[in-house]
Amino acid sequence: MKRGYFVREKVLYGLLICMVVAVIGRLFMLQVIDASELKAKGIEMRTNSASLLPERGKILDAQGSVLAQSIPVKEIYADPRAINELITKNQTPWTKETMADKISELLDLDRDKLLEKLNKDLSWVNIANQVDLEKAEEIKALKLPGIGYSDQQRRVYPMDSLASAVLGIVNLAGHGAEGIESYYDEELYGTPGYSSQQFMLKDSQLNEPPLKGSTIHLTLDSTIQYLIEQQLDQLVETTQGKRIAILAMDPMTGKILGMGSRPTFNPNEYTSTTPEERRNLNISMSYEPGSTFKIITGAAAMEEGTLKTKDVFEDPGYLRIGPRYITNWDSDFRPHGKITFEEGMMISSNVVLAHVGMDLGKEAFYTYLRAFGFGGRSGIDLTGEETGLLIPEDKARDIDMATMSFGQANLVTPVQLLTAISSIANGGTLYKPYILEKITYPDGTTKTIEPTPVRQVVSKSTAEQMTAILESVVDKGTGAAAHIPGVRVAGKTGTAQKVDPETGGYSSTDFVASFAAYAPANDPKIALLILIDTPQGESHQGGTLAGPVAKTIIEGTLQYYGIPVANETPSEVSELPDTSFERPSPGAVVPERTPLKGETVVPDLTGLTMRQAGEKLAQAELHLNFSGTGLVKSQSIQSGTVVNTGTMIDVQFAPLEEIIKQSEEPPPTP
Repeated sequence: MKRGYFVREKVLYGLLICMVVAVIGRLFMLQVIDASELKAKGIEMRTNSASLLPERGKILDAQGSVLAQSIPVKEIYADPRAINELITKNQTPWTKETMADKISELLDLDRDKLLEKLNKDLSWVNIANQVDLEKAEEIKALKLPGIGYSDQQRRVYPMDSLASAVLGIVNLAGHGAEGIESYYDEELYGTPGYSSQQFMLKDSQLNEPPLKGSTIHLTLDSTIQYLIEQQLDQLVETTQGKRIAILAMDPMTGKILGMGSRPTFNPNEYTSTTPEERRNLNISMSYEPGSTFKIITGAAAMEEGTLKTKDVFEDPGYLRIGPRYITNWDSDFRPHGKITFEEGMMISSNVVLAHVGMDLGKEAFYTYLRAFGFGGRSGIDLTGEETGLLIPEDKARDIDMATMSFGQANLVTPVQLLTAISSIANGGTLYKPYILEKITYPDGTTKTIEPTPVRQVVSKSTAEQMTAILESVVDKGTGAAAHIPGVRVAGKTGTAQKVDPETGGYSSTDFVASFAAYAPANDPKIALLILIDTPQGESHQGGTLAGPVAKTIIEGTLQYYGIPVANETPSEVSELPDTSFERPSPGAVVPERTPLKGETVVPDLTGLTMRQAGEKLAQAELHLNFSGTGLVKSQSIQSGTVVNTGTMIDVQFAPLEEIIKQSEEPPPTP
């Protein structure tokens, strides 16, 4: 018994000794052999946040094309105190100098500034934000001591500056700071998740993955937006205006179809931009609208019954009110004689509209100003909207009533004015302007935004009478540059003097030129406002500078919608004049290679209408830049070519007869 007892005792002691040796060996491994690696891991675990950022939702246009999306990246940081400790104890072969050399080389950073950070007596310093995953993995592979990583996202905008002021920006924390990104940040941001792996927690509430943000679909159409952007760039070149803005709206609903301004910026590089470059002028620029405002004055007076379209006014070229004189834009004191209100609108007479406004009366005038939405925000779903400015009613003098009537003294924003004019276009209803079409939630459910009528401002009869007058302005008046054969265009020019900040009076050299229009006048699909602040050169007239731009955008938009822009222009072709000719159609597309992530295959557009071509390119995440009318005649990039998503394809359209004629011509002799 004693012998057996001692044997069992020796075995037990032996096992205990083995366990002690194993523990000591493990501690030796952890504290000596693997000390530097574990130290670095401990730093990363200690400094990392438990919060896991969600994937921010996409922003799509009306065609479904991506305007903004997020990609995963890394933040890289360091613990200088821990690095010091590891180097002092010879637990790493790296020095701060060699670390700075390698990191600065891989990330293209200033080596001396990086070394300065590593030498700080701190437990955490930022090294770099939004580092590509590939670069972060290269640095991780070096096993640098005291270097940690955390998840971030980079917001990318595939179309660069297209609609940049509308979209806005996202800050480094992943939240929207301006524009759509800010207004719908709650929907786009998603729900953060939590990782218990870092902290060895068992609570399921702290071990949930992040929930990605919703996808939002805008009313903005990238094809119309691209038309606007083209014209903005052209106006910058031809007028050298300080600020230029173009706004397009569906007047029947309040949907924003396109919105752009200059200066502009690339949201992919927003850190190098200024607030003024990022400013959305269509909602934040307060200006005196000039003669485009005569639409509002005339409609209010007709609705109140103080004006009829054929009422006759005496226009000697000036109007004296107290010690002040009001003159017309065309020439000081140039008499026009007896003219009707309609003729006064056609030649944009300030004298006639001053009479109209004063006959309407202050109380009624201010009632309609407020009813049309002036003096308050329109409610558009974008951050940064201004209210404009109305002279207080109790302080408005006779001279103020006269000048307000033809668009001076009061301040408006472009979105306010076009929203008001759109109410004339649609038959008298003021709609709240909006830019969000639909939200798609992470679970796949959707919410569609419906148009919001605010109030009936004028009757359908008044709206129709004013529309007929505005058609005359384009057909026979100052808006002739916007005339489109076969299309009923209603429009009004504007040329407003700017206030000289030094004298406080109106400048004789600085103006805001503008043009407002909608078409087709009998069933409008687009309402448009163009304004040019302080154009340089010989002309400063809205009709001359902005009229042709309005024509180009309206014509292009109606073609895109498949609406004829001339009597002989087909919108859809179903029958051919020559039955022996087969209408060209897209062929099978063989990709030149398999597209990678972020790439797509150019489709064949042969024989398609403008709308069909736009839809097909949108499906391929490509964009349309067009010229001509009719059917697709040629495309700038051959079908089957693999290109980056968001690439612009130049497409030439031609009438069917021209395509037939071209097909019948013999090939050129070699």
